[in-house]
Amino acid sequence: MTEQGIGTAEGRRPGPGRDAFRMRRPGRSREGAPGRRRVLRNALLAAAALPLAGAAWIGVTGLLARSELIAAGRDLDALRQSVAAMPGATSGAVPPSAPEREVRSAAAHAARAHRLTTGPAWYPAAALPFLGGPVRTVRGAAYAADRLAGDVLSPLVRALPPPTPDSHGDVMSQALMTLQKHAPEVAQAARAAAEVQADVHGLPRSTWLPAADRARAGLARQVDRLGPVMTDASLAARVLPSMLGAQGERRYFLAFQNIAEARGTGGVPGAFAVLSADRGHLSFERFGNNTEMATVKTDLDLGAGFAARYQGSEPTRVWANSNMSPHFPYAARIWAAAWREHTGERVDGVFAVDPTTLSRFLRVTGPARMSGGTELTADNVVDLTERASYAMYDDVARRKAFFVDAARAAAGPLITATGDTRRLPALLLALNDAQRDGRLKVWSAHAAEQRLIEPRPYSGALPKTPGPFAGLVVNNAAGSKLDYYLDRSLVWEANGCSSGDRPVTATVTLTNRAPVSGLPGYVTLRGDSPPYHTKPGDNRLLVSYYAGVGATLTGATLDGRPAQLAPGIERGHSVFTLDLELPAHSSRTLVLHLLEPHADRAPVLLRQSLVTPLRATLKPGGSCRA
Repeated sequence: MTEQGIGTAEGRRPGPGRDAFRMRRPGRSREGAPGRRRVLRNALLAAAALPLAGAAWIGVTGLLARSELIAAGRDLDALRQSVAAMPGATSGAVPPSAPEREVRSAAAHAARAHRLTTGPAWYPAAALPFLGGPVRTVRGAAYAADRLAGDVLSPLVRALPPPTPDSHGDVMSQALMTLQKHAPEVAQAARAAAEVQADVHGLPRSTWLPAADRARAGLARQVDRLGPVMTDASLAARVLPSMLGAQGERRYFLAFQNIAEARGTGGVPGAFAVLSADRGHLSFERFGNNTEMATVKTDLDLGAGFAARYQGSEPTRVWANSNMSPHFPYAARIWAAAWREHTGERVDGVFAVDPTTLSRFLRVTGPARMSGGTELTADNVVDLTERASYAMYDDVARRKAFFVDAARAAAGPLITATGDTRRLPALLLALNDAQRDGRLKVWSAHAAEQRLIEPRPYSGALPKTPGPFAGLVVNNAAGSKLDYYLDRSLVWEANGCSSGDRPVTATVTLTNRAPVSGLPGYVTLRGDSPPYHTKPGDNRLLVSYYAGVGATLTGATLDGRPAQLAPGIERGHSVFTLDLELPAHSSRTLVLHLLEPHADRAPVLLRQSLVTPLRATLKPGGSCRA
């Protein structure tokens, strides 16, 4: 039937015939216009409701994602607590693979949070100008958490040996095999951590929702801490098996630095030990003190620059001055050469620790008992070895023997802990904390290993790279043990731009808290025999400020008066040194005015680890533009 036929059939009415015929216009009916209006109204209502529905969906799924992220955070907190568990909790049955279980749970929660924030409503909302900032932040945070749990922490936990109730046997050998097996995964996890770090720093820093901004800032702090850990884990997977004797026995010289008397790498080398590593089995072959090494001299050539900088101190021939440079590989090479000169034995590397490092180890291993019955704990080892022992022993030989005894006592539980997979993760955390603070230093005599180690903070290397740099290094020049009472602060501040270089002010404040009476004579000894009058408790320091490569000094003041500093160069860095008398109960302030090339960012900070940590404030200011 044609359209016309349809119309004719509908248009006829009884009556006058053909004049009654009318063709209706297409689309016209009694209800045509109102129907269209209803359709249009419904469409407009739907279009108006769509953003509201999307916003509601984002709100609901955002809250659900937040709950999942909180749950993931709880799992990771439990992971941290289980890894850092106290040694007293290691007895009895061991939960099967607790860290792996917690990471697996955190990964599941993070993955759900990521899925909740990737629905169709989230993509267009994140692209909105201004309004989309918090949405991008929440989506980015969920994605970062998903990758951290799944791509970073999971491979790292798999590379650790599982805890076992029976901790004796070939534990370390098995741990090294596990580490070697998972080395490629750990390396990939380190790359993933770097990618996540870049992604998080690419999220909006400031939006209209403060809660999102706080969450992003907290996440950024977490990934900034995790990045170096993963880099170190990746490197450890590559070099640790060989360093711990997986391919044959290794032997190392281990120096215990006495931080009551400051030296460039930390403290004067006091006690020492020789550590053997054979397929992961660690043992100490012998212990000694600096009296044994005092007369050893070497002809080691560390280059013209080193000779010029330290020509008056003879570090290669005077054991007490062997580590005046903050560049640890110099000290390590001197100690290795001196040991070979003394015994005819080569070592495969050098480690350095201090009493604060021992404190961290003892927190994992539990207390140690010295031969005389004294209990050595995480809380008393620093004070006992760096202060109290000087009052306990008037005889120098007995006091030195005490220091060696303390090192030997702490070493026993440490060796035991390395063979206990339940305490191994906590021990690794303690090692990480020590190297992060510059209290554990490592040098390998094997060139390929040293090339990998040297860029890392625990190498103690003074970097040659250009850029802003700030380093305060003090060497005790009195021969005393008064640096136990030394406070140091450094304020680095950039002050605008000038023809490619930037004016920088470095303010150094040194405070001697030593009491004016009651200290043993060995502590207040003035081995420098100054030509001026001094009182017990007065100290003398060689204060060196390490600036950036190519930096120049335009002026300096000491306590507000003009001061002359001796210039020098070490590994390209400009160094300015002042011989400073620091009386007991006094503070002195040194201000250096410098021109630093390209100082348009925060400087690399050199931290010399002494009893009291350096207080550093860095004020890089804005960027210099040509």
